[in-house]
Amino acid sequence: MTLEERKGMTNNIVQNLVLENRGKLSVSGVLDVLSFDDQIVIIETELGLLTIKGEDLRINKLSIDTSEVVVEGDIYNMGYSEKDIDKKTGSFLGKIFK
Repeated sequence: MTLEERKGMTNNIVQNLVLENRGKLSVSGVLDVLSFDDQIVIIETELGLLTIKGEDLRINKLSIDTSEVVVEGDIYNMGYSEKDIDKKTGSFLGKIFK
């Protein structure tokens, strides 16, 4: 998907990521939390899959009704990947750890 196609799809979507001192991340536009442990959290958002990596991660607030998640811990890395996963090209975890 090209950048232009993505811009056309996301015109009406508003998503906020607020990182406070690399210790508290507030995310809006959340659809679901797919996986989490103390080192990685994978969140399905309206703009794609958001992967958060760090240490001592914990989900302090999860509200699917308001589409918000708050993750706390030592946050080292955040990244988006595509929402649609093609099963022919590999596993879900294989795509995340590419």
